[in-house]
Amino acid sequence: MNDRFHRSFAGRLRALLHSPALHALALVLGLVLGAPAGLGQATAPQQASSTVTGVVVDAAGSPIAGAQITSGSGDLLATTSADGKFTLPADAGTVAIEASHFAPATVTIAHGAPLRIQLEHPFESVTVSAYRSPLSSLDSPASTRVLTVEALRHAASLPLDDKLRTVPGFELFRRSSSLVANPTSQGVSLRGLGSTSASRSLVVFDEVPLNDPYGGWIHWQELPELDIQSVEVVRGGASDLYGSSAIGGVISVEPIRPKNSTLQLTSSGGSESTVNGAALGSLTLGKWSGLVTGGAVATDGYILTAPAYRGPIDQPSNVHAQNALVQFDRDLGNSQRLFLRGNALEEARHNGTPIQNNGTRLWRYDAGTDLTDFVVRVYGTAEHYRQRFSSINSTRTAETLTTSAEEPSNELGVAGHWHHPVGTDLLLLAGADTHYVRAASYQTIYTGKGGESNTAAKQRQTGVYGEVLYTPKNWTFSGSARIDHFSNYDVNQFVTATGTSHPPSFSETPFDPRLGVTRRITQSFALSASGFRAFRSPNEDELYAKTQVGQQVTLPNPNLRSERATGWETGLQADLHRFGSSVRASYFFTQVNRPITTLTVSTTPTSQTLMRANLGQIESRGISLDYSARPARWIFVDGGYQFADATVTKFQQQPNLVGNWIPEVARNMATAQVGFTQRRLGLISFQGRISGHQFDDTANDYYINGYFRMDVYAAHEFRHNLSLFGSGENLFDRGIIVGKTPLPTLGTPRVARFGLRYTFGG
Repeated sequence: MNDRFHRSFAGRLRALLHSPALHALALVLGLVLGAPAGLGQATAPQQASSTVTGVVVDAAGSPIAGAQITSGSGDLLATTSADGKFTLPADAGTVAIEASHFAPATVTIAHGAPLRIQLEHPFESVTVSAYRSPLSSLDSPASTRVLTVEALRHAASLPLDDKLRTVPGFELFRRSSSLVANPTSQGVSLRGLGSTSASRSLVVFDEVPLNDPYGGWIHWQELPELDIQSVEVVRGGASDLYGSSAIGGVISVEPIRPKNSTLQLTSSGGSESTVNGAALGSLTLGKWSGLVTGGAVATDGYILTAPAYRGPIDQPSNVHAQNALVQFDRDLGNSQRLFLRGNALEEARHNGTPIQNNGTRLWRYDAGTDLTDFVVRVYGTAEHYRQRFSSINSTRTAETLTTSAEEPSNELGVAGHWHHPVGTDLLLLAGADTHYVRAASYQTIYTGKGGESNTAAKQRQTGVYGEVLYTPKNWTFSGSARIDHFSNYDVNQFVTATGTSHPPSFSETPFDPRLGVTRRITQSFALSASGFRAFRSPNEDELYAKTQVGQQVTLPNPNLRSERATGWETGLQADLHRFGSSVRASYFFTQVNRPITTLTVSTTPTSQTLMRANLGQIESRGISLDYSARPARWIFVDGGYQFADATVTKFQQQPNLVGNWIPEVARNMATAQVGFTQRRLGLISFQGRISGHQFDDTANDYYINGYFRMDVYAAHEFRHNLSLFGSGENLFDRGIIVGKTPLPTLGTPRVARFGLRYTFGG
């Protein structure tokens, strides 16, 4: 009874307080007595504070028109008028402000006085990307793809090269993972240009080149996995700023910079006896900070030769590698620093038979400074590479040692560039670098009469370059050029049968310009176009060393000369804030004159002999597409597609090769990643990759089928600093052919891996 009475009374009181009569009475009393607004004016303050006004200006106080203001979910809330002003709902919360050629800002909206938001022009705080330009992707004429530390961590594969395969068009010389591939087949291919043992693309770590000084390939196990902050892939020739090897593009690996005291540990194990472990510790004391990190990876691997062709001699190909890195930083204030760094790699591999193996011991050291207007790097490398070759009988029941090789090399380099803004629309950049390599190949021959074949040589590349970046209103104009002087000299060769000789030295002076333009149609849509020249000089491995992968032997050619490339691309990019998505599409064309490739000398049912040569001309043309989207907070999607029509277009010595496909380049490649994340449940990510068919030789005699592969990665965080994860590669266990040397060899079978990750501090 009591409860019924209280509910009835409360209902009548609510009706009375909301009655129009009471509101009218309160309003009259307020007007007569001059008192503050009562119940009748309760809505007035709410209306007055329901919006917030503001203005967006630059560092000089000038208004910025057309700046877009979006909510945390990506919805467009307002666009600034000609006088830079805007109006927002008072409950907008945290918003993002973006404008062409300005660094984006984040502001939390609150009740109170009008807002004055100052955007910083990127030139006022220059951050140089892999293309050395302080531009967002919308303003850059270069086609870029950035893999964040989260994207790298959520990839199912273990080595860095496999993680980069989420970028369409990225591939090694062959499709094999670096966990089982011979180092001499680990050169990078971008833009459908292929590669030989050497990369036609440059890989840098904090602006220090990582391409092997002797052979041009990449040591993918060199960098500790916990020291990688992000990877930026810039596609298209970049010799105008980087010199040799940047025909296909530049891959820039950004390191972790010690800023606080932290400890990170990760470890995993799985199929094929694959295990890895890594640790990182950093300590900060005032202006000084230090970082120590390292890791180990090992796998028993698998037999590469296809089952139908195997014999008793075949064994799993595998790797056992350890790496370490130490870095010391001195904070100079205003994002300036001095640093000293050293890292090492110890690697041993078995390449599929008892005799065929190789090992690498590499020491790298570098120091530098990042100042407001100057960037300087001084670096060096000491490397010792060894390898043994064999011949195998037709039944694959026995093998014979044919050659053992020791290839020591030393590298020294100095690089620096200066950049400075002039006003708010102009940036000037100038730089120079020099790079010296001294290397040798000592080969002991066990077949025939036996003997030795020893070669030593030196190479030097010195270049100067400059760039002008002009950004009026919604336009971006870029112009850059570089002059290089490359020389190969002091060549000494000893062969037991012929004695000592001195192959001729040679030098070249290429000039490589680049022009680019971008036009922002709106704040979220831009068109771009660029054209370039680029080159790659032959390395000493291509000039003087015999190499072998499986039963495919490749002979050197001391008469090789540099590759010269000309290309252009045009594209569009759209950032759709409402859907949290971004799309970039490009059409590209690259023509390479005198490309260094391999030509077939002889073939038997079980072996093949090739020789390096400058081909007449190759061309690669096609389209690339990159996309990413976050349609909801719990789902993300990204991926891409590349079509590359890559063919031989000129070769007078062998005109029958004209029209053939470039080896190891598929016309169609696509990748996709779909992830789902929820704080309580964790994360799961599916990664798919599809590739069309390709050929393994210039004559297009060795056909390799296309493939589809699906991977998965899942993680669950039990506490804020401890998480467990698992991954599966090649879930459908497809038998993917990666090469024919000349026997078919296979890619990674189904592999499962589980591990944990721990972080303390940070």
